[in-house]
Amino acid sequence: MVNNIFTEFLQPHVAVDQALKEKAFKIRHNVYCEELAFEDMRDNSQKSDEFDHQSIFSLIKHIPSETFTSCMRLVTSNGPNELLPIEKYCTGSITNENLSPKRFNRTQIGEISRLAVKSDFRRRKADSFKGSGTGVISEISYSETELRCFPFIAIGLYMAAATMAMHTGIRHVYVMMEPRLARSMKFIGITFKQLSEPIDYHGLRAPYYINPEIFINNLSPDFKSLYKTIEKDICLQLNQLNLTSIKLIVDSR
Repeated sequence: MVNNIFTEFLQPHVAVDQALKEKAFKIRHNVYCEELAFEDMRDNSQKSDEFDHQSIFSLIKHIPSETFTSCMRLVTSNGPNELLPIEKYCTGSITNENLSPKRFNRTQIGEISRLAVKSDFRRRKADSFKGSGTGVISEISYSETELRCFPFIAIGLYMAAATMAMHTGIRHVYVMMEPRLARSMKFIGITFKQLSEPIDYHGLRAPYYINPEIFINNLSPDFKSLYKTIEKDICLQLNQLNLTSIKLIVDSR
């Protein structure tokens, strides 16, 4: 049931080209700069930063309107000069040393960050950052059946990110999130390990950790079925991304 509702109205995408990356940057600008005023407005209405060059991006499209609803990125690291955001800005907040990024191979760590859901797909603008984190949506513009799947926007993004991580060799994944969102994810079986007490970082947030075994073993049956569908879709797109990268290398020679 969950799988059918999601796939009828929503579709996960990997940003396989610059045009899709720019769509993600525009969604981030809309949420982080225009709506929440966390950061300064940009002349090009795109929010990018220093970590984007080492990231893979996922987006969720609303199929009937052909609108990209949301985005998220998976930040990777190929060496000590490519820190994760959590290492650069919040490393002191990790008190569980056994799961610290510095304990693992750099090529096997990653961070899920910059989740953003456009306000059109949330219940009230007053939900502000809470809406951005949970994918709460507007009840006015969409059908009853569509409304059932919109709370899964954030879930779909995390599942897309999990697929991108597992199929690019990443074994240890970090995320800064609201404890409330972590508790919500636990209801469906996405179980993050909290690494320390929450800190004030654009609201109350804490660092969390997850790996493929924790992710797969705890998913509820309905959401495991949804994950398999998203995994298949994302893997096809990752193959396209890899082929595109190879072509760019060849063309530059």
